[in-house]
Amino acid sequence: MKQYDVTALGELLIDFAPHSVNEAGYPVLSANPGGAPGNFLAALSRYGCTTAMIAKVGDDMFGHKLKQTLASAGIDTRGVIIDPAYFTTLAFVSLDADGNRDFSFARKPGADTCLRAEEIDTELILSSRVFHFGTLSLTDEPSALATRRAIELAKEAGAFVSCDPNLRKPLWKSEQMARDAIEWSLTQADIVKISDEEIDFLWNLSPEQGAQKLLKEYGVSLVYVTLGPKGCHAATKRTCVTVPSPKGIKPLDTTGAGDIFGGSAMSRFLQLNKAPDQLTQEELHQIVRFACTAASLSTQKHGGITSVPPAEEVFRCLNAD
Repeated sequence: MKQYDVTALGELLIDFAPHSVNEAGYPVLSANPGGAPGNFLAALSRYGCTTAMIAKVGDDMFGHKLKQTLASAGIDTRGVIIDPAYFTTLAFVSLDADGNRDFSFARKPGADTCLRAEEIDTELILSSRVFHFGTLSLTDEPSALATRRAIELAKEAGAFVSCDPNLRKPLWKSEQMARDAIEWSLTQADIVKISDEEIDFLWNLSPEQGAQKLLKEYGVSLVYVTLGPKGCHAATKRTCVTVPSPKGIKPLDTTGAGDIFGGSAMSRFLQLNKAPDQLTQEELHQIVRFACTAASLSTQKHGGITSVPPAEEVFRCLNAD
């Protein structure tokens, strides 16, 4: 059985981002492959890790294209199901002058929410060092049950469990449901990538306070708190660092940047072949510095999966800093 560094479960979708306006004032949209877990894996694959995806897409032009895109990015797609009963989920992105985005979703339901527990390729999870998930697969059944079952399998196999809350308020029936699901997810995870905005949403705490809460109360071993353009605060039970983003990079589109940070950081962490609590402060700093740089460079292109910069470009930027 093939061994994988990381298997992820969750949404695959198309991000429609505006790139101009027509004569009637409507945005002209560009379709880009996306979905947080796919973006996450794309960064891992780009930086030398073996990866696999578990997901469901529609039997439509976008579903087939997404599966092809993952395969082209080096991600194993045997766990991606094409289902003729549902449409592939679509996300419509609006961008402000700084490249920051807002989302509207066509997902009532989308194929990603219709993944069933019995459809999971269990071998992918049982043969992986890390299992990664986000909370968007918990918004609806049956994908919520499938996600919980996958986490159980990963824990039974002794894999690290990685979580990115990836809060998208419009996809939840209420903010309280979002809080409850995210809180539960965080208790399942060894490694968490969370944003400062998500920490504020959950607990009204600073990034540093939120990181310590996760380490002390939730059983998390390694926390990355992304700070948007300001960089990242990361912590283990042993040490912590705060690393700024590289200067002089003007973002075009920040879609997927947090996911690419997460995948980039995971790739560096796995290369060290250490448990989180064994990381030195210097090692943690190097992980976060690489990830901040990769994520920043990714904002110069549209989309997520296709915007991961080559490692040589990341190292050039690091050496120039």
